[in-house]
Parts: sequence; C-alpha cells; structure tokens
Amino acid sequence: MKDIKIAIIGLGYVGLPLARLFATKYPVIGFDINQGRIDELRKGHDSTLEVEDAILQHVLKDSPKMETGLFCSNQLTDIADCNYYIVTVPTPVDSTNRPILTPLYKASETVGQVLKKGDTVVYESTVYPGVTEDECIPVLEKISNLVFNEDFFAGYSPERINPGDKEHTVEKILKVTSGSTPEVGKKVDALYASVITAGTHLAPTIKVAEAAKVIENSQRDINIAFVNELAKIFNLMGIDTHQVLEAAGTKWNFLPFKPGLVGGHCIGVDPYYLAQKAQEFGYHPEIILAGRRMNDTMGKYVASEVVKLMVHKDIKIKRSNILVLGITFKENCPDVRNTKAVDVINNLSSYGTNVAIYDPWASPKEVTHEYGLNITNTIPNQKFDAVVLTVAHKEFLNLDLKSLLNDHGVIYDVKGILTEGVDGRL
Repeated sequence: MKDIKIAIIGLGYVGLPLARLFATKYPVIGFDINQGRIDELRKGHDSTLEVEDAILQHVLKDSPKMETGLFCSNQLTDIADCNYYIVTVPTPVDSTNRPILTPLYKASETVGQVLKKGDTVVYESTVYPGVTEDECIPVLEKISNLVFNEDFFAGYSPERINPGDKEHTVEKILKVTSGSTPEVGKKVDALYASVITAGTHLAPTIKVAEAAKVIENSQRDINIAFVNELAKIFNLMGIDTHQVLEAAGTKWNFLPFKPGLVGGHCIGVDPYYLAQKAQEFGYHPEIILAGRRMNDTMGKYVASEVVKLMVHKDIKIKRSNILVLGITFKENCPDVRNTKAVDVINNLSSYGTNVAIYDPWASPKEVTHEYGLNITNTIPNQKFDAVVLTVAHKEFLNLDLKSLLNDHGVIYDVKGILTEGVDGRL
C-alpha cells in the first residue's frame, strides 16, 4: 500500500471529493482536460461547492512529487508514474436517451497512453453491465499495447456521490468494489477501505458491481414515478397527495417517496443505460421505461396545472409574467445537469408567458450555455402573475412570496415545502 500513487481522471462532482479523500493518505494527481477547472482548483476553490475551500486547500500541493496530498494537472506527464488510475467522467444520454460513452472512451485513451505493466484502472462512472470489460478495456489494450489481466488489471467501484449533501459525504457512504480477478478485487477493495469509513462491499465480478449501481437509481426512479402518478390521480380527486403520503407513512414498511421533478445525472439517466442493454438482449423493459415516461412528463404537467390555476383566477395567460424559483436539479446545490426545472420553464413559455428565473445557487453563464436561458441570482424587482417554486433552496423557505404577486396571483409549490398561501402543489 505504501507504493500506491493514484491518478483521478475527471475532477467534477465525483472526482474531486474522491481525490481529496485519497489525498489524505496517498499521493494523488487530479487530472482534468479543462484548464479553467485546473486553474480554480490550484487556487483552492471548488465551484461545484462539493469540497469546502479550507478542506481542499489542506491537501493541495504545488508539485506532483509528494508523499501525500493532491496536485491538479492537465498534463499527461504528471500522471505517467501513477499505478492506480480511477476514472470519474460523466456518462450522459443523448436527445433520444441513448447512452453516450464518448467521455469514457476519451478517458480510456488518455489512461492508455501512460498505462504500464502492473497498473490497475478503476472505473466509477455509471454504466450498464459490461461496459468496463467490453468497451473500455479494448481501448486500453489498443492504446497501450498491453494485455488485459496479464500486463494490467481493472476494477469497478460505482460512485455514490450525492451532490449538495454535506452529511452523506464520500467517506460516509458504503462503497461497492470489484476487480477483474479475485486478487485484484481484494486489492481494489483494500484501497477504498483504507479511506472509506463507512466500509466496503466486494462484489464477485465487475459486471455485478456495474449492475448494482445502475439498479440503485432505477429503483428510485420507479418509486418516484409511482407517487407522481398518484399525485395526478389525487389531484383529479381533489385530495392532497402529501397528506395521503403522510398518513400511509405511518405503516412501518411504507417507502417514503415524494412526487417531484426527476432530473440530475443519476436517477433521470441511469435507467436508460439499463434499458439500452436489456433491449440489446431482446428484452423490452416495460416497468423501467414506463417510470421514465411518467417522470419525463412532469415538467409539462406542472406547467399545465399552473396555467389552469391562472385561468380559474381570470388571469390572462398570454404575456403574463411568471417567476420560477430554482433551476438546479436539486436544492442547495449549483448542479444544473439534466435539470427538469427547464421542462417547466419551456412549457410555461410555450403558452406565451414571460418567464423570469431566480436561483441564488446556479451560474447564469452555465445556464445560458447549457439551455439558452437567462437567470438572475437576485430577486427580480417586479410583481408577477404566478410564482412557481421548483427547487427547495434554503433561501426560498422564508421568502414572502405574496409580496412578489399581483392581485389574485398564483403560487404553485412543486416541492411541497410551503405551509400556507399555496394555490396548488404536486
């Protein structure tokens, strides 16, 4: 263990917290192709807010030559003498919800250029079963001219980062591990166990570990889809869904899921990876895809409910002014990847309304780049015909929403966190 030197490939929401943690015991090179990201990290700041600046600065080093600590770089030469390469790049889907493996291929090509005999490559990116050995390993072999399980080895340890969660940080979440041989599995498990205080679970094969990860979020997706359907049903019946769930939750084995928008880089994406692989084997996954269809329609449903409430109050829809509170995919987090708040905004705009977006956490530049939308980090100084709370940021909890409304304006609470003055909620 004393000879280990780790390279973390990709310094985003997953890679940086992991790099910081390993850096407390090992020499770690954090590698990212984004020069801007490297520059900010070298200055001791993480714009994703996953690692506090003081904690990051405590492990930062200004040279790749060190006994412990973290050095951030975009230079291949700096990771050439590492013997563990941990890949933490994103795995999104395209506009037709097909898996995009390009970041994994590119990361594998990068590692392949410096891979040496005896090295181990561990993947953390969420994938369908088989990607590590069937897609990534051939790239490593081709670029490095080395033989898998003879010259180099592989492992898979799925990420379990929960963006914005300061309680369940990386070291406090039990980690699934695996290796390309039983011996390598034990070594990978020991590496993670040396820093993960919550413990580890060594899966028997890489494919088992890959499958375990992809069903974790598929399970949550299906359960949320169920309560979203209940919300639609109970809304038609004039019953408060949250009151129903509160009553049902008094039973010891009732699962506490709530209706809402399902976005982000995990729950809204991972089921498509499993569905894709199932279809390659000739099986059509009905429940998984039904859950996805339900959750992907919730933005349109929320917008239509808001418009209905406005019509009932005789508010003219065309050219009305609506304020949307929150555009990140979850509360108290700047992450806007695959946010379904955008679906609400776009559907409201399709009715001819003027939509303003206030989010104190999101980067206006990033939102404009990703979605072509303009947002503000301060509360607009005007009155609105409707206010729609889509994200439960702490800054929104004590807002006087009625002061933002015109007479007879509408308040719609997607998250179910407002206690009074609400015209509608999921």
